[in-house]
Amino acid sequence: MIKVSFEEMLEAGVHFGHLRRKWNPNMAPYIFMERNGIHIIDLYKTQAKMEEAANAMKQIAKSGRKILFVATKKQAKDIVADTVKKINMPYVTERWPGGMLTNFATIRKAVRKMNSIDKMMTTSSWKNLSKRERLQVTRERAKLEKNLGSIADMSRIPAALFIVDINKEKIAVAEARKLNIPTFAITDTNTDPTLIDFPIPANDDASKSISLILNVVVSAITDGLSERQVEREKSSDKKDKDEDDTMKEARLKADIKTKSENLRLAEEQADIEAEKEAIKKKAKAVKKPVAKKKDDTED
Repeated sequence: MIKVSFEEMLEAGVHFGHLRRKWNPNMAPYIFMERNGIHIIDLYKTQAKMEEAANAMKQIAKSGRKILFVATKKQAKDIVADTVKKINMPYVTERWPGGMLTNFATIRKAVRKMNSIDKMMTTSSWKNLSKRERLQVTRERAKLEKNLGSIADMSRIPAALFIVDINKEKIAVAEARKLNIPTFAITDTNTDPTLIDFPIPANDDASKSISLILNVVVSAITDGLSERQVEREKSSDKKDKDEDDTMKEARLKADIKTKSENLRLAEEQADIEAEKEAIKKKAKAVKKPVAKKKDDTED
């Protein structure tokens, strides 16, 4: 996992909050001071919370579950899309589809519809459609791809959400809270961190700040996925070794059984031969020589 220094956070502007008049009182524990009417975030607490969140996300990734990234604001959407693609996690960077979590079955139907259109495009029926019909289907496919393409591989509700700017993504936060899904988020001084399970107090408007925190999180997830792969390989090797040992034992038992059977057959054959020999000897002893008859007539 990447370790971020104070200098890097200062350079990225992680410590800059919002104007005092826009603050949320629940952020008070994470505010260091006020300067020129702007709240300054305590970077010691930012670092501690960032490590806590990264470790938790690492364990989720290690267990093989998915983490959904949500960032529809202009400064964050491209950063999130480019970074999260590398670790093969789902993300939403356009519009949050209402009911995406609470009505997940309907979202999956839309994804299946997109996949069915893809299949239809490869068949002869696609060529039989008129130009206008093909244009309509293509537009519908493009709309579905834009909103749902990044979650096409998400076959079940994610294990956690990572959110940039919880004020803008309040619907996503509300759905996650309703379903008791753990939430991770960058919380600026104008947000309520009590709504989030793992808040990271930081500037959620500067692209450098978002990128810095996202890199730490993605690095932790990558470590979790790597550890999972290593454990799976070890488990596979152990399984192969156990199978080899089982086969060796089975072959050894089969060899012993074959040798025992051959020995038994040899002993039976020897007994039969001995019995035949005894019968022959007995027959010779019982058999008597036949005497010639005397001739009673005299010359």
